[in-house]
Amino acid sequence: MQNGATRAPRLKLPPARMTKAALLMTTRTPHTQPPVYDAFAPHYERALRPLERLLLTRLRAATLRALTNDGDTHNVGDGNSNDNNSDNNDDSNNSDGGGSHGDGHQRFNGRLLEIGAGTGLNFQHYPPGAHGAATEPSREMLRLARTKPPPAGVRLVQNRAEALPFADDTFDAAFATLVFCSVASPTHAFAELRRVVRAGGRVVLLEHVRPSGLLLGHAFDALSFFTVRLFDDHFNRRTAADAERAGLRLLRVEPHALGIVQLIVCEV
Repeated sequence: MQNGATRAPRLKLPPARMTKAALLMTTRTPHTQPPVYDAFAPHYERALRPLERLLLTRLRAATLRALTNDGDTHNVGDGNSNDNNSDNNDDSNNSDGGGSHGDGHQRFNGRLLEIGAGTGLNFQHYPPGAHGAATEPSREMLRLARTKPPPAGVRLVQNRAEALPFADDTFDAAFATLVFCSVASPTHAFAELRRVVRAGGRVVLLEHVRPSGLLLGHAFDALSFFTVRLFDDHFNRRTAADAERAGLRLLRVEPHALGIVQLIVCEV
């Protein structure tokens, strides 16, 4: 998992169009112990499969759409949406001039950063033309992510969110899905996002959080006591408030699944 916030050496991203060999390169930063998810990686997708079918796949797609779409995504719903993302990898009718993709994605012409790419479940939802980097602290998660594979032009980087190896203002937008529950220091991670994403760039987060209701809120406080000790996963974080305190401007927060999951759209 994301442990510690040591400063990493700066990486210079390769050109947007990269060779296959360059794409498969992994840049590593040292860490004192293997991330928790190295051991969990082989079971990760199987454990999430029921939630992916019910809700998460649709919300992952909505997260990527929010990078380029100013409209809300309430039509995604909590299991009642008919969103179909099967055309996400079909770029046959795309051109470099931008425009809309068949599934509603706008073509993304800037540099894009994904924090906590995991096993690559978001790769199918990337907007056409995306290029940049996808970071992940777990070596085993990255190994599985390479089997997807990542979109052309997106480089996989082994690194923690608290110490990103990129120069200031490298990216035009960034996103993360189910990541800030396990980041050791959200304050450092948000500071790094503000540093590497240009002013005015969008940061979109899909996170499970502490629900606002009294009963559910206390239940998630109790649950978090155990999950933090088992696999460093905080079930009671208030990620939208953390992002705002770190200096990001909140554009909107969309609750899903009784407020347990939030789609958080911010701007640097």
